[in-house]
Amino acid sequence: MPDDAAARQRTGAGPVLILALVLALAAVLLTALPDDDREGGIACTARTVRDWTPDTALTGEFTRYGDDATRADDWTGGDGTHSVRLPDGRVLWLFSDTYLGQVHPPPNPAGESVTWRDVSTPLVRNSAVVMSPAGRLEATLPAPVFPDPSPQQWRWPVAARVEPRSPGSDEKVVRVLLWTRTAGRSPWIYGVPTATEVATLSLPGLRLEGITTVLDQGAVTDPARRVLFGTTAVDAGDWTYVFGGTDAQAASRPTSHAYVARVPRGRLGEPGAWEYWDGSRWAVRGRPAAVLGNGEDKGVGSAFTVVRDGRTYVLFTMAAGTAGLTTVTAYWACSPTGPWHGPTEGFSPPLPKSGVAAYNPQAHRAVGDDGRLVLSYDVNWLDADAAAAQLNITRNASLYRPRFVSLRLAAP
Repeated sequence: MPDDAAARQRTGAGPVLILALVLALAAVLLTALPDDDREGGIACTARTVRDWTPDTALTGEFTRYGDDATRADDWTGGDGTHSVRLPDGRVLWLFSDTYLGQVHPPPNPAGESVTWRDVSTPLVRNSAVVMSPAGRLEATLPAPVFPDPSPQQWRWPVAARVEPRSPGSDEKVVRVLLWTRTAGRSPWIYGVPTATEVATLSLPGLRLEGITTVLDQGAVTDPARRVLFGTTAVDAGDWTYVFGGTDAQAASRPTSHAYVARVPRGRLGEPGAWEYWDGSRWAVRGRPAAVLGNGEDKGVGSAFTVVRDGRTYVLFTMAAGTAGLTTVTAYWACSPTGPWHGPTEGFSPPLPKSGVAAYNPQAHRAVGDDGRLVLSYDVNWLDADAAAAQLNITRNASLYRPRFVSLRLAAP
């Protein structure tokens, strides 16, 4: 081989070798990234529900408090159950639509041996109940805690966190994520998704200080494509991951889609700090991309919950199709952005009677212990006629209250 040809071959091998080393180094660095910082993440272990049991003590505490007729402005029932533990050990329970007032002892007007409400019992759009460090419900905050933004609009509280008032501050506040909805016609009988907001409550007094809009969805023409964030939030590393969903299920579709945003920990109240997963990267602006849901047999209800067990993220939701009236199922992933695997085999928590449905499973780290996870589910009368449903949940006060199960996760 001529000397100049050999020289060209040798000099050509150098860049190839360097490129190979760079690619290998990149692969090592990518693998070393935290599993919560990129799609797919590093290896984690599949999770499923190993066992579960009704949490009769916690369910019973809400029954006791709801049936206590000593005050006329107390919580007697509600849905949209969320919780957050406060720095002094109390637990703040947040609810969406809520009945206030009093309940009457049995029998009800239909002769049934159940506690009941008058049909004129006031219904407010949100409420909050304070539990003592010992686990006893003590007081209902003046309701609604979060006032309506305008006529025909209302706010439903969802996930909440205790955060510094500002980055680096020693003073703490409670940040509560809110869903703003606007009255709409069928199929939007539960309101048209409008915006995600964040409210600030003072500590220890729990006084509302202000509300900030995080993501306004008013410009999205199709209500089924509007995403509201905050159904659940998970802390991992330097980030809080906030999950959201569409209400496509309200438009008679089998399943809705799940989305995820992230915020530096302690900065939920700063709209500019939010980043949304767009399918390939985290972006401050742009259309979020679904991380779970195919519109058929995989997806979520409009309200679901996510927890982190070791390196594994576990999502609980009602099952797709008619099973979703009674059955909780789960998905798992190594990253908030997926890919999500499942659904796993579901379980059917106890319901008080026929003709009712379970919905909105939510995890409550604020009250879990002994390695077990506490999960709530809401119960409502199953009737397309809102007036008929309301009549049934007033004549049986126990129906419109959260119920709880305690479960343990494990590898399948």
